[in-house]
Amino acid sequence: MEKKQSGTGTDTDSVPKKVPFLNRIDLSSPDIHQSVSLLKQACLDSGIFYVINHGISEELMEEVFEQNKKFFGLPLSEKMKVLRNEKHRGYTPLFDEILDPDNQVHGDLKEGYYIGVEVPEDDPKAEKPFYAPNVWPSDDILPGWRHTMEKYHLEALEVARAIARIIALALDLEADFFDKQEILGQPLAFLRLLKYPGQISDPSNGLYGAGAHTDYGLITLLATDDVYGLQICKDKYAQPQVWEFIAPLKGAFIVNLGDMLERWSNCLFKSTLHRVLGNGQERYSIAYFVEPSYDCLVECLPTCKSAKNPPKFPPVMYGDYLGQRYKDTHIDLNVYNKLQS
Repeated sequence: MEKKQSGTGTDTDSVPKKVPFLNRIDLSSPDIHQSVSLLKQACLDSGIFYVINHGISEELMEEVFEQNKKFFGLPLSEKMKVLRNEKHRGYTPLFDEILDPDNQVHGDLKEGYYIGVEVPEDDPKAEKPFYAPNVWPSDDILPGWRHTMEKYHLEALEVARAIARIIALALDLEADFFDKQEILGQPLAFLRLLKYPGQISDPSNGLYGAGAHTDYGLITLLATDDVYGLQICKDKYAQPQVWEFIAPLKGAFIVNLGDMLERWSNCLFKSTLHRVLGNGQERYSIAYFVEPSYDCLVECLPTCKSAKNPPKFPPVMYGDYLGQRYKDTHIDLNVYNKLQS
């Protein structure tokens, strides 16, 4: 993907005075035509929308946030016991990730925790990057933590598949197009718990909660607390860029589009440029990155190309793309090994 430059907006008020209106896709609605229309309109406009009535209970959502806070409240020495490994499972400390290096003075001011699809060590897939058993905090320290996260991971994947069926229809495909084995049949879906400390970002000096970036896969489902911080730039190629805060919506997912959907759709639907600014309040969020399988070949869809509109991107193996993006944005693990030795 072409490098996206971040803007220099400095509005970090705790409650912005104006936020853009976002369409709400109701997964419980029997009117699929309305859902497709609302989703397509959102994808063509800003690449971001809310999903409501998604089927995950309020009780589970609250439990995930509670367990999220419990983990990040542990001493750093405990969290470092489950440090991110080479398969991207586990804890990411402050500054581990730098998403916009041209505009950041150091890494993102956030902590994270990666949980992927569980793959046993003796499974042949475990020989590939990104496939592995997960890393878990001790049940003695956080009882029930693993069970909660595994349950949420499974339920979020079903929500993602339901959204993908609406996206397929919006692209004039069969509804089950993304259900194929190599896409969402056996996906690389990552749950990432996030905590932003109570510090104020300063874009003019290169300080961000999360630098400007687009996500890599199909879509991302984001659940947030009620603290503002997420911003989007509708036109990522405009100069100067205009940044707008996205309002949290209790019980809903904020859904944004990833790079692979931009490639599949031949730029009809563009991946969403976004960033996070801290406003002095702690902020917790839970991102669910919906990625195709490692061996998925992503190429322009037949419904999105013509003689007058040929493919804008060459085909790409998703595993290669994802591996390069992670390498570009995460600290080399050897840095931690040297610090601990």
